[in-house]
This record gives sequence, structure tokens and C-alpha cells, in this order.
Amino acid sequence: MEIELYGLGRPTRNTRVAWALEEAGAPYTLRSVHPRSDEFLAINPMGKVPAMRVDGRVLTESGACCFWVADAFPEAGLLPADPWDRAQAQRWVDFALTELEQPLWLKAKHSFALPEEVRVPEAKAAAPWEFARAAAVLEQSLGAREHLVGDAFSLADLFVVHTLMWAQHARFDVPTSLSTYAMKHMARPAFMAAMQREQAGA
Repeated sequence: MEIELYGLGRPTRNTRVAWALEEAGAPYTLRSVHPRSDEFLAINPMGKVPAMRVDGRVLTESGACCFWVADAFPEAGLLPADPWDRAQAQRWVDFALTELEQPLWLKAKHSFALPEEVRVPEAKAAAPWEFARAAAVLEQSLGAREHLVGDAFSLADLFVVHTLMWAQHARFDVPTSLSTYAMKHMARPAFMAAMQREQAGA
């Protein structure tokens, strides 16, 4: 099996997929791309990372890529076997993507990601409020537990921890308990391996 992961050569959403691949012990090639290049637009017309090519077939969106890794390498235990627990893991991945991440992306879009002529700087004022609301729900649900679902690390933790890391870098106010939770999982060897590989660009 040949796996190619396309990213920016620095930690971004592609880190989620690199982390999942490292957790699975899957061999992969990391390819740094310019998202607006003709070469990459042929892979993902949206011009966004990550994208993954598996034996010539292309998959985009970090959630889809990570769920493929979990299913292709079930021995890694990235998703629970129990259907209810698996649905709970999906719930928290969805929560990370639609609630926790969106305020971060809102700020980024209207700061630098969108063309300057369509940015609305005033829109950024809503971002801290939205993030705080989602973080409070997450904090209450997690409590003093180490994992969001059951007693083992899963994609639920991977997506939430990565998003909390992004929030800290973007200078959002992350509750202390969530920072502690995130730091525990960021000490995992697979996470550190993914970060080192991305920072090295290979």
C-alpha cells in the first residue's frame, strides 16, 4: 500500500492525518505542496490541505482521511469497536470540526486567509465568544477524565487536542483543565513524530 500525505510543510490540519498515520504505524510519504499550484489543484480543487493519495486514489478532508486510517489499521484502536462508542467518537470529531474549530477559522479567514477585499474585520469579534461557549461544553463533558470516549485514546481525542493546540497558538483563552488534557496527549510519541516530520518537511 502506497500512502502519500500532502501538506504545507508545517503543522496545520494535515497534522491530524500525520498523527493518525503515526499512531497506526503506517508507512507514508509526506509531500509539501503549494495549495494554489496547478499540481495540487488537480488533486484537490479547493486548494486546501490535507489531501491523501492511497494507491493512486485521492481522499480529502481531515475527518475522512483519519477515519480511513482508523478503518484501514484497526489494530491501532483509533476508533472503538462498540457501535455506541464509535458514534460517540464521531460526535466529538464532528464537534471539533463544527463547533470548536470554526471560531478559529473565522478569525483566520478575516485576518489573512480570505482575499483582503472580502474580509470583514468586525466579524472576528464573535470568535472568542463562540470558542468560549464550545470550550465550556467540552470542559463539562470531559470532566476529570483522560479520554473523551471510554478508557482509550481515539480520534475523538486526536481532533479535539489538535484543535485546542491551534486555539492556543491563535491566542484564544483555553481553560486550564483543557490545556492540561491536551498537553498529556501531545506527549504521545506518535504526535511528536508527526510534528517533527512535518517541521522537517519530509
